[in-house]
Amino acid sequence: MALESRKLESSISLQELSKEAIISIPNRYLHNDQEPNSHLLEASLAPDIPTIDLKTLVLEQTGGPEHQRLHLTCKEWGIFQLVNHGVSSLIMEKLNYEIEEFYRLPQEKKMRYKLRAGDFEGYGQTAINSQDQKGLDWADRFFMITNPIQRRKPHLLPQLPPSLRDTLEAYLLELQKLADILVLSIVKTLKITKEEVEEMFEDGIQSVRMAYYPPCPKPEQIMGFRPHSDATGITILHQVNGVDGLQVKKDGIWIPVHFLPNAFVVNLGDILEIWSNGLYKSTEHRVTVNSIKERISIAMFFNPKFEAEVGPAASITNQDIQPAFRTVTMENYVKDYFSRKQDTKSFLQDMRISQGKTAQ
Repeated sequence: MALESRKLESSISLQELSKEAIISIPNRYLHNDQEPNSHLLEASLAPDIPTIDLKTLVLEQTGGPEHQRLHLTCKEWGIFQLVNHGVSSLIMEKLNYEIEEFYRLPQEKKMRYKLRAGDFEGYGQTAINSQDQKGLDWADRFFMITNPIQRRKPHLLPQLPPSLRDTLEAYLLELQKLADILVLSIVKTLKITKEEVEEMFEDGIQSVRMAYYPPCPKPEQIMGFRPHSDATGITILHQVNGVDGLQVKKDGIWIPVHFLPNAFVVNLGDILEIWSNGLYKSTEHRVTVNSIKERISIAMFFNPKFEAEVGPAASITNQDIQPAFRTVTMENYVKDYFSRKQDTKSFLQDMRISQGKTAQ
């Protein structure tokens, strides 16, 4: 998954920059291409994204009301809040504490994990490819691959402060079990076989991203995370310190997401849209920042294994329903994705076959 000889550099962290009195936003962070506020629904008018109850989903028969709700949600939204998910509240509370403690560490200690030249795993800001680069995200991130185990970087997760490392390992195990249940539940209504699911996702690529969005005095001029869809199978997002900022795009309008207490936000990635032959939708989303409060989140990404073929599921396409997307190896899919700018859903569109017909 290495980025071909691309140079990444990490300048002073935004967390450190935000401790100073910021008079004007550095040019490299300005977003002049943001959609006007008329495309953003006011919080009081915004619909809530759908909610799925995992406990009900697991207990009821396939085709029951919660399965139908999940099916319609994946078709119409591609994102939902997950409640009664079964992940230990003690682990969640400990995780929140440990992540906040990590971001309180002195900068020199956090820089032990900094992005290295030619890599995209580690701690730092958005990759800076040129000194005149514009539209950088207002965030410090820590991204790393956590599965397969042998692909872990020895200087990242294994070298984290022991309390954070142990808590994160417990959290990863809980979310891996949760993701397995979710993926199987999502594809049941597509009539994708269990064998196909295992062939794609068993011992698949898993990664984690901790993100710190400092407060900004002029939040309307910058973006915490630019509009994009995830290249994943599914993403499970946890909001660590209760500060909102996530927005999703539906029918051309940006909708703010207000997290329910103890809920995860789950969104479908491009791979699920491709695998469902376009029936299910990945979600375009972005992150705004707060003028007063910091925002901290942790996202887990679940993907097929490197050897898998990424394309429409064989059990969906037939003589009447032709593939709507190309099929490529996961290894090439990842290389292609990381070789370009992550922007809206442009990568997914490049995977599309124009004459393809989506499943019904």
